[in-house]
Amino acid sequence: MQAPSLGGVSVPRGNGSTVVRLRHGSSLNDFADKIDANPASLVTVLFHLGEMATATQSLDEDTFGTLAAELGYVIEMVSAEEEDRELLGSFDIDLEAEEAGESDEDLQARPPVVTVMGHVDHGKTKLLDAIRSTDVVAGEAGGITQHIGAYQVTKTHEGVERPITFIDTPGHEAFTAMRARGAQVTDIAILVVAADDGVMPQTIEALNHAQAANVPIVVAVNKVDKEGANPAKIRQQLTEYNLVAEEYGGDTMFVDVSAKQNLGIDELLEAVLLTADAALDLRANPDKDARGVAIEANLDKGRGAVATVLVQSGTLHVGDAIVAGTAFGRVRAMFDEHGDTVTEAGPSRPVQVLGLASVPSAGDTLLVAPEERTARQIAEKREAAERAALLAKRRKRISLEDFTQALAQGKVETLNLVIKGDVSGAVEALEDALLKIDVGDEVDLRVIHRGVGAITQNDVNLATVDNAIILGFNVKFAERVEELADREGVDVRFYSVIYQAIDDVEAALKGMLKPEYEEAQLGTAEVREVFRSSKFGNIAGSIVRSGEIRRNTKARVLRGGKVIGDNLTIESLKRFKDDATEVREGFECGIGLGSFNDLEIGDVIETWEMREKPRS
Repeated sequence: MQAPSLGGVSVPRGNGSTVVRLRHGSSLNDFADKIDANPASLVTVLFHLGEMATATQSLDEDTFGTLAAELGYVIEMVSAEEEDRELLGSFDIDLEAEEAGESDEDLQARPPVVTVMGHVDHGKTKLLDAIRSTDVVAGEAGGITQHIGAYQVTKTHEGVERPITFIDTPGHEAFTAMRARGAQVTDIAILVVAADDGVMPQTIEALNHAQAANVPIVVAVNKVDKEGANPAKIRQQLTEYNLVAEEYGGDTMFVDVSAKQNLGIDELLEAVLLTADAALDLRANPDKDARGVAIEANLDKGRGAVATVLVQSGTLHVGDAIVAGTAFGRVRAMFDEHGDTVTEAGPSRPVQVLGLASVPSAGDTLLVAPEERTARQIAEKREAAERAALLAKRRKRISLEDFTQALAQGKVETLNLVIKGDVSGAVEALEDALLKIDVGDEVDLRVIHRGVGAITQNDVNLATVDNAIILGFNVKFAERVEELADREGVDVRFYSVIYQAIDDVEAALKGMLKPEYEEAQLGTAEVREVFRSSKFGNIAGSIVRSGEIRRNTKARVLRGGKVIGDNLTIESLKRFKDDATEVREGFECGIGLGSFNDLEIGDVIETWEMREKPRS
């Protein structure tokens, strides 16, 4: 029904419970389509509600909520997953129906996918080195794993060659987001704990991720060869976190290993396979289009976008049209962990894929589309939805009251950042860590752009317009971009270890805060005699009791502990007949406080200055 609303505009009204489903980042045009209204009239209604927006502008949930309540509707925002499901459904791709339609005969056993987790420096990468006999640590900055990789190894178990897929997740706490991603695609988690160090904060963090993902855990007690190693203590500590060793009557397998000495590696792989067989039904259908996840992706100078993909079901072939997040393309070539070419990859197989037009994000789902045109359309629609959602998120809603408040407190400062990295997982983790920095409400941090690859002219132009700082993580300038950055005066910082970047940004944010000042006492003097002078007024003959008295500093006069004169200045200071700039503790002096003459014997003159308070 049509009814007059604010400003005399006619808009179809709901009955107060009419639900309108909108995706994140929708505009007034989208809302108008759903309720069969004129977008211009909605712009007018919104204006009367104190919000200014155009019909094509992406709006946030709160704005839609205000508008819908006024018109008698209830807004229901569609989640990203539902949105994606609806999008794929429009291309006749229904992943859930596909899985539900698989019979037992279609499913075949697949290798377990294992994630190695644990505290920084407890030997996760060394353990993987021992497992796959290659050296990754040497190439990592600061000895910290910065990228997610995936590898497959084989182990003979009960006379059968059994492959196991390992996902190598980084150990530093700033990579929590990536580590959580690792746990989502994982069947089993190996929790590495150093026998000489015990359970540490990141050990618990990793444990929480694995338990939240409902993944069985095998504990590798590493560094058992070191002096002071106490594997029994580790077993005892972990019982507090519901990980009870089999020898204590629990169901968690603990294996003592030494990655350096290559001890216990076979037993660990054995434990993984036993846990997989006992606790999990690891089967997938290899005879269908591949479905999987992009574990890592980067931009290679010679090869373009390179994605490390873990196939979860189906088989991926060279020549397949694929879409991963907002990236699409055709599989030009695939390589295994040794760099050898492969033509197909079945369930639980990690491969490097070439042929995507852009770099997907770590954790994006990968699927094979019927043809390349469909893959392109899915990717473009996803990108448009993502951009709209980002614009809605960026739109700062501010009412007149908020604006007045912001003015009263002084303008809210914003630090704009452009983040570029060598791989998408690292960029995402860095952004996640930076956005968690908390320095109060006075300063705001915004990541206006993030991407993979060298720092380009576009990045510098964007930073120039938005007055942003560019952070390069394991990347450098593209050709001729450095001169442009210098010319435009854009601040570009390069890092190879993530927490140096976090420390620098935190320091910059604290530097943007308005300085806080506190009063610092310089010295006190007791009045012993008051000399009257027609020229200078009353002079206090005093002895300095603490600190020092300096000329031209602020002063106050106290009598019996009460302030009788404040915000005064030491206008003259003499030692006997000579002028002095400062008089130290224990010495006598004459103090003139300008026009303040109410001085008595026994008064205390206190001097002070305002000092900038360091931010904690």
